[in-house]
Amino acid sequence: MLESLQSLDQTIFLALNALHTPYLDSFMYIFTGKLVWIPLYASILYVLWRNFNPRMAIFTAVIFGLLIVIADQTCSSILRPIFERPRPSRNPEIADIVHLVNDRRGGKFGFPSCHAANTFALACFMMLLFKNRAITTFFMLWAIVTCYTRIYVGVHYPGDLLFGTVVGFAAGFATYGIYRLCLRVNGIASALDYRKDRALVKRPLGIKYTSVIIYTGVLTIACFAVYCIWWKAY
Repeated sequence: MLESLQSLDQTIFLALNALHTPYLDSFMYIFTGKLVWIPLYASILYVLWRNFNPRMAIFTAVIFGLLIVIADQTCSSILRPIFERPRPSRNPEIADIVHLVNDRRGGKFGFPSCHAANTFALACFMMLLFKNRAITTFFMLWAIVTCYTRIYVGVHYPGDLLFGTVVGFAAGFATYGIYRLCLRVNGIASALDYRKDRALVKRPLGIKYTSVIIYTGVLTIACFAVYCIWWKAY
């Protein structure tokens, strides 16, 4: 049974990984990196700062950091050493036919995917924090595209990404639970001056400027898409 699933996983990976063009090589290589996240993180911090009092904004930003640490370390430090599944780019059976971008093979093991866990953890937390359909849709799509880039550049099987997604959702729900639990502790709530923002946390549809996050994400993608044209031309 396990061998059949692994064989199917490998077949799907090879079919998707084979779909590439010079332009997409450039775009996917950039999108799967870390720089693309900087404007998006900055826009999230901007929205928090404009809506919450400074203490609550900083606390929520810290929780975001905790979220990523939980998702990332669960995959990289706990699960990967247990499963020890090589990335497709390091699987001797198929390594020679895997399409790589800039010859980047990643680390030795790839199950589960940290990228999938981190992006879906963030998408889940944003869904719970803002309860905004547009924000939720945007971050889910962003996470899906990010996962596809990992197949495209040859460093993850679909199964790596699927299991990473499960880890991400678990981390998102767990971290949001920690967030709300902390706000129920009188000492913490008092230190954060939570009473000023209680209504927004409980009824987040009143949070303003959320469209800034979506516009920032779309503009970032557009800028990188144009840059990739220039990059390939010169």
